[in-house]
Formats: sequence, structure tokens, C-alpha cells
Amino acid sequence: MIKVFVDTDIILDLLVKREPHFIHAAKLFTLIDRNKIKAFSSSLVFANLHYLLKKETSNNIALNNLRKLKTILDILPVNGRVIDQSLNSDFKDFEDAIQYFTAVNNGIDIIITRNIVDYKKSKISVATAQDFLKTWQAKRK
Repeated sequence: MIKVFVDTDIILDLLVKREPHFIHAAKLFTLIDRNKIKAFSSSLVFANLHYLLKKETSNNIALNNLRKLKTILDILPVNGRVIDQSLNSDFKDFEDAIQYFTAVNNGIDIIITRNIVDYKKSKISVATAQDFLKTWQAKRK
């Protein structure tokens, strides 16, 4: 089963129904919920999501959304190795470096994000939710 790392922006697209990206995030999470793909994110993503969702809604709503999300996503830890790799990488965005090395160190096949430009040097696949879904559907025909 393919293992995907879902970045903050994709999850926010789903939870706050950001258009025009919501439909692709919803379709991706339908595949995840139906156990068609195995999905992961990081502890850093969860912390960032709480901060952003709390600003949009409330602490209770943010926590309830994260509790639901945790039932279908596996949360990967950010450890010292990931931080060392990120600090010594060529990534311009430190947070993206953390996500990337968390994914790489855990055998993830693809990172799903809207921020593809910051993953130019990635050794694993990187795609938007929309592009991932197109590829997924083409392989199933």
C-alpha cells in the first residue's frame, strides 16, 4: 500500500473547506478513510494545525478536529535526527525540511502538499492532492 505524507496545507484545505482546493483534499481523505492509501503526518503538522485552527474557530473545535484526524492519520515524531538533517540541508524553508526528512526517515513514498516548489531537491515524489488523485485514478483504470 502506498504511504503518503500529508502536509499542513492539504489538511487545512479539508478542515476549513478552502476553495478551490477543498474538493481534492476531500477526495484524498476519502481514499485514506477507506484504507486505499496509508497516510501519515508529523507531530509538527499537528502543532501547526492546532495553532491555525484555533485562530479560525476555537480551541475546542480545533482539538475535536485533530482528534478525528488522528483516527485516520498516523503521526510521525520529529526527532533529533530529523532536526539535524533539516538544519544541515539546502531547504530554504526549515519547516518544509522537517516535513521532508520526517517523511524520508519513515519510508514514505510521496509527500502531498500545495507547496511543491520548496521540495525541488526531493528524493521522493512530491505532488499536489489534485495531481496525486489524477495519477491514482489513472493507475486504477
